[in-house]
Amino acid sequence: MNKTVFISLPIEDLQTVIIDCVNACLKNSKQERPPIELPENPISIQDAAQFLGLTVPTMYSKVSKGEVPVTKRGKRLYFFRSELLEYLKGGRKKSNIEIEAEAEAFLSNNKNGLK
Repeated sequence: MNKTVFISLPIEDLQTVIIDCVNACLKNSKQERPPIELPENPISIQDAAQFLGLTVPTMYSKVSKGEVPVTKRGKRLYFFRSELLEYLKGGRKKSNIEIEAEAEAFLSNNKNGLK
């Protein structure tokens, strides 16, 4: 059986107590839950072609050559934006400064280097 206690408080103090309790409960409930990661939705070949700036026939050609990441279920092709971005980043060419920095690092670490 629950015990009930009645006390005399001014309405303003009672409102403050209630607001503080609600805020504390909300703060605790936010900290306990881990952030929810939503799965990425697949996109169609038309959307993937538009995303990459290619035509649909070019996309089919790249899929058949295994050049672009794709998921196939039955007769349908599915693409994920994150995989397509990685595909684009993989084709990045290094600048002359980056190539020179790598060459310097290689020569400094190589015992038989020219330096």
